Amino acid sequence: MKKIEQWMERFLLPIAVRVGNIKGLIAIRDGIALAMPLIIIGSVFLIISSFPISGWTEGLGKLADGRLLQMMNHVVNSSFGIMGLIAAFGIGRGMANQYQVDGTSAGVLAVSAWLILTPNILSEEGQGIPVTYLGSRGIFIAIVVGLITAWIFQWFIRRIIVIKMPESVPPAVSRSFAALIPGTVILLLAFLLAFIIDLSAFENAHMLLATSLAGPLGFIGGTLAGAMLTVFLNSLFWFMGIHGGNIVGSVTGPIFLANTDANRLAFQSGQELPQILTSQFFDMFAYIGGGGAVLGLVIALLFFGKSAQSKALKPIASVPNLFNISEPVMFGLPVMLNMNLLIPFLLTPVINVVIAYTATNAGLLHKTIGVAVPWTTPPLISGFLATGHISGVIWQLIIIGVDILCYLPFFLLVDKAQRDVE
Repeated sequence: MKKIEQWMERFLLPIAVRVGNIKGLIAIRDGIALAMPLIIIGSVFLIISSFPISGWTEGLGKLADGRLLQMMNHVVNSSFGIMGLIAAFGIGRGMANQYQVDGTSAGVLAVSAWLILTPNILSEEGQGIPVTYLGSRGIFIAIVVGLITAWIFQWFIRRIIVIKMPESVPPAVSRSFAALIPGTVILLLAFLLAFIIDLSAFENAHMLLATSLAGPLGFIGGTLAGAMLTVFLNSLFWFMGIHGGNIVGSVTGPIFLANTDANRLAFQSGQELPQILTSQFFDMFAYIGGGGAVLGLVIALLFFGKSAQSKALKPIASVPNLFNISEPVMFGLPVMLNMNLLIPFLLTPVINVVIAYTATNAGLLHKTIGVAVPWTTPPLISGFLATGHISGVIWQLIIIGVDILCYLPFFLLVDKAQRDVE
């Protein structure tokens, strides 16, 4: 075990640190996080307008001749439904900040480039942007546009290929003029790319990218194997003391967020929910208790911990873990780099995914309805809100029971070894 630990510290840990410091991944993570308040607020309106109680939606639909329900859905579309637009700005700004140049200007240019690459709707009433691409379907172009825009922007700024204003000019005005040359190049490139794609067989840049990424995105976001790989890598990074969600989530987060929004749109329109693997599927069923699904470990600690260390950890670890905060037990027991807990820590979330995916596929567990339930919501409550169905509560209970069984024999060994030392 000691040799395995040393090998992980020598070879895997440096790789994980390098991956975690990649500028693009940090920008994607921070950029999408910028939209999270809107997603959560929009989810509150979605819950209220579609609460799973017989007659609730019917009753709302009768108020003010249905206009109240229409306005609530409009709020959802205007918050949850613009994550692609917000991501374009956030990723462009975040990437520019990584290069230590003006992030706000880069973010604004990224939004403009994103809009150029997004098709317009022409009608007798005027011109508009399809709501479809403002939301989840626009995220992947937002990632590409945000990263490339920021890179081009910093290239010009660092080489001082800008319009320089006298020192007496206010800084805000000076920054605006500094962005003119790189901004012209960025928007011209976006225009040329949009024009070339328009002449091709593809409808627009969004369709081109979706077609190109159909294979890898379909594997990660639509298969059990992809879900198992996602949670395994997340746990592996956490075990080495690195925030697995920040690294793995930077790559997989946009995919599962898009799946979440696809279910939200289907739920609003009364259609069949298309996706099993959403952000809430992982938060509410795979990572119960946080990284490594350590709620099972904490419950084992509460009922079977006999060492002085375990007794001291019980109040410290149990209360935060009810809200899926795992750090107290991760660093207090510790779980991190504790080879005695490596097997359950890596495999328990994988087992959870297999159970939840199989139950959902069999129709025993209701799919998540697209509500962005905060990851700190306690289990059972989160299961009901995420699925809008009692099956979410039942299967969370089943999974927690399985997790306790997974962790218990390994924890008993750790606790006994600690008692022997004491």
